[in-house]
Amino acid sequence: MTPAERKREKEKKTVSEMIRIYCRGRHGGKALCPACAALEQYALRQTDHCPFMEKKTFCSCCKVHCYQPEMRERIRELMRYSGPRMLFVHPFMALSHLYETVKQKILSGRDKSHRD
Repeated sequence: MTPAERKREKEKKTVSEMIRIYCRGRHGGKALCPACAALEQYALRQTDHCPFMEKKTFCSCCKVHCYQPEMRERIRELMRYSGPRMLFVHPFMALSHLYETVKQKILSGRDKSHRD
């Protein structure tokens, strides 16, 4: 498995877990509701077709936004809800995500300073 494939699978697992946390907390029940199941399928499909997987960290950091506006807003809402809760449900996954976020912000700051 290539590094990009590993990264793709990790991203898919993370978004699926975040959708489960959101659906359980907002809609109740153990299984995904139809709306959350559709959002998960959409997110996984978009991740499968991402041509920038090797270089990007998260969709929110990408220069090209391939999510439709409505789906993008739904995923943002979901991330705002699930993100803090990930620490209690999947602490390693949450800390790994936090590390990657901070690392990306540091690297993007370096890129800006090199352009001047």
